[in-house]
Amino acid sequence: MEARAAITGPDHYSFRLALFERLRILMFFRVLFISLILGTSLLIQVKGFQNLQADVNISYYILLASAYIISILYAYLLKKLQDLSLLAYIQLLLDTVFITVLIYISGGIESIFSFLYVLSIITGSIILDKKGGVITASSSSILYGLVIDLQYYGVIHPLGSKIIQPELPNSAYLFFTVLINIGGFFLAGYLSGLLAEQVKRSRIELQTTKENLGQLEVLQKSIINSIASGLIVLDDNDNIILFNPAAEEMFEKKAYLAFERPVYEILPSVGKFLRNASQHTENRTYKESEMADLDFLRSDGYITHLRLYISSLKQISGKPKGRILVFQDVTQIKKIEEEKKRVEGLALVGELAAGIAHEIRNPMASISGSIEILKDEIAPNEINNRLIDIISREIDRLNRLVNDFLLFARPGESRVKSISLNKLIMESLELIQNSRHWNKNIKIFTKTHPHTIIESDPDQIRQVLWNLFINAVDAMENGGELHIETSPAKLLSEKETEGIRIVIRDTGRGFDEEGFSHLFMPFFTTKKAGSGLGLAIVKRIMDRLHGNIYGGNHPEGGAEITILLPLGMNISES
Repeated sequence: MEARAAITGPDHYSFRLALFERLRILMFFRVLFISLILGTSLLIQVKGFQNLQADVNISYYILLASAYIISILYAYLLKKLQDLSLLAYIQLLLDTVFITVLIYISGGIESIFSFLYVLSIITGSIILDKKGGVITASSSSILYGLVIDLQYYGVIHPLGSKIIQPELPNSAYLFFTVLINIGGFFLAGYLSGLLAEQVKRSRIELQTTKENLGQLEVLQKSIINSIASGLIVLDDNDNIILFNPAAEEMFEKKAYLAFERPVYEILPSVGKFLRNASQHTENRTYKESEMADLDFLRSDGYITHLRLYISSLKQISGKPKGRILVFQDVTQIKKIEEEKKRVEGLALVGELAAGIAHEIRNPMASISGSIEILKDEIAPNEINNRLIDIISREIDRLNRLVNDFLLFARPGESRVKSISLNKLIMESLELIQNSRHWNKNIKIFTKTHPHTIIESDPDQIRQVLWNLFINAVDAMENGGELHIETSPAKLLSEKETEGIRIVIRDTGRGFDEEGFSHLFMPFFTTKKAGSGLGLAIVKRIMDRLHGNIYGGNHPEGGAEITILLPLGMNISES
């Protein structure tokens, strides 16, 4: 009872369910056995065996009817009782009583039904383990010995017995018979209990192993479904036997459509590569690990760069039975590498060209000064004045180009301080309105957020605004509208940070396809007299300020440039 009391929760439910099923099986076989005895009795009676006494037949029927009634009661209690162990003990003990009565009415020591005790003992061990077997063996021994002793001493005379009192075996033979039977009972109880315990232990180990395998399978599926890399497993015929969700998204294929189909059919580009990489011989072997880069064209026309790792799928014996393909999307890595190469190249060329441009300034200054002297020395006339104006204008243009180039190559050291973006925008607008670039047919519309205080470099932000305003004014030769808007925003870099968004929009002609693809490329311009460094300088400065910039065309027409600046920037970062 203590052992059963300690079983709680799911284990208690499993124990009760198992005991319920065993008792049902016991009741079924009990009714089946009773029916077999009843059928045999009826058969004997129908065949007319005269040597059977009437009282024996009546006793048989009374016993069998009682057994049926008790079985019905068991079935009722099985559904009602909570403590099924108690019901199991009651059934086993009453079964030994039933067998004892059956032995009594079938001749006592002469009865052929003493073997039923052994079946009852084995049943006890199966239902209640070793304890049930020992208890059933003890009750069987007591009841069987009691019947034989009472018959020997003449207290009872079994109904089916053909032996009269003086003809009973001697005490030594009777003692030996009872001892052998009781020994057999306890031996059967011990062996069946031992076997039941081993079966129970094996069942528990099997259940534990099953649960562990189930958890391992769930973990395996979870890992396969969670990894960001595409995973495809092929059998030895290159049919797909695993296609994880990352591979589904990567190749725009559903796993159930790819399962057990050739990789050459589902992914022709991958299959073609595998065919070229594999040696199609009778004894094809795989390397331990192979790596390759592939380009995959998606349905939307976007090309993804994939890095493929190939390894062999091996059996326990170590013999290959397929291949494992692991795909990693390295598109962003490729872009970063290309951008890094471009930036490194620009930096190298910029440093070299900056030095050259710096040296150009000195002779340009000398030429400019000489022109001013010549202007005073030569005779003034229309041709001389026009030539001097051309030279002065071209010298100014070269100076601006050199200044722009130096600003692109060497933006200068950042000086971070607390500034108001709204104030900087208004100052820059005032500056552009008073410059020679301004067009009086342009109207300005501002929509600013009240909280635009950030930690950044005001001089570099002024340069950014100046370049963008110049581009917007140049794009509206016949006038138009210049819209400036500020609002809070979030910057997505290594981590999400708070920032301010500045949107500058004009109503000019906007970007054409070529201009949009080379938006921030240095030395690319659509202006007749432009240097192609305006937006490149803006991009370079935004990178130094840890901001973002992107552009496009507004749905209502005109170009739109969006700037994202972080609220704070450390001096060490700049």
